[in-house]
Amino acid sequence: MSTAPYKKIHIVINPASGKDEPVLNVINDVFHQYEDIEWTISVTKKFGDATAQAREAAVGGADLVAGYGGDGTQMEVANGVMGSDTPMAILPGGTGNAMAFELKIPRNLRQAAELICQSGNHRKIDLGRIGDRFFMLRTYTGPQKEEVASRADKDKLGVLAYPMASLRVFKNLTKVHYRLTLDGQEVEDEGVMCYIFNAGAWGGVELPEAATISASDGLLDVLILNKSAKSVRAFASYELNIGPSRTHAHHWQAREIRVESDSSQAVWIDGEKHGQTPFTATVVPQAISIVVPEEKPVR
Repeated sequence: MSTAPYKKIHIVINPASGKDEPVLNVINDVFHQYEDIEWTISVTKKFGDATAQAREAAVGGADLVAGYGGDGTQMEVANGVMGSDTPMAILPGGTGNAMAFELKIPRNLRQAAELICQSGNHRKIDLGRIGDRFFMLRTYTGPQKEEVASRADKDKLGVLAYPMASLRVFKNLTKVHYRLTLDGQEVEDEGVMCYIFNAGAWGGVELPEAATISASDGLLDVLILNKSAKSVRAFASYELNIGPSRTHAHHWQAREIRVESDSSQAVWIDGEKHGQTPFTATVVPQAISIVVPEEKPVR
């Protein structure tokens, strides 16, 4: 049997994730090939469980904490290992799996499990922070809960649920005036939604601005979207990955961002509701380590 870079692995499993697959059978089949792996699991029942379980595993001496689920689950696991020396791994089980796409982690469960057993390579990534909550991908303002992609939509439409929800959001939103404070400098703009990105992937595709958005650059990226017809078409285009597009978004970068709006908007962190505007987001550089594929030598 082969040896693995991690001996004591804990896996946090979200049974409500978007994929219907024999999770334990696949993981057991892969790990069984490595005689030195000792692995345990925990199962989430509600929001917050993954964070608590990941934190307990890290404190308990796990060499690696992995999350099986979508981006919301990965965000919770990241919150749990934050502040420890324990790396995390992503076992994609959601609909979009944007962070796996961002880090070139296989979105097939078996291949992702094999990666854990074969790669000792880590990538340190930044996290965004609002109050006591951290985010891996994005925070944004605008939509109400009934306008975001629901579990039923994701089960029925898969990744198409995201652009469909986005078009519904754009239809119902009204333009507001934003005042941004970017590392102490004030900027004012109008739009319907304000996004703050830590990573440049969205539901398995890259943003048009992804070339300048990095999860490891110590910066957050701010985009304000307007409601023009061209902007709506462009937004749907990059979510559907049907060709090059621009979002008609105004774009800035900063380490600390204060967002205020003339009318209160809902605030979401990696798909979970988190209060209303105003709010302040800061970047936490090189906050966690994630297992990624080994880099191939350049010839």
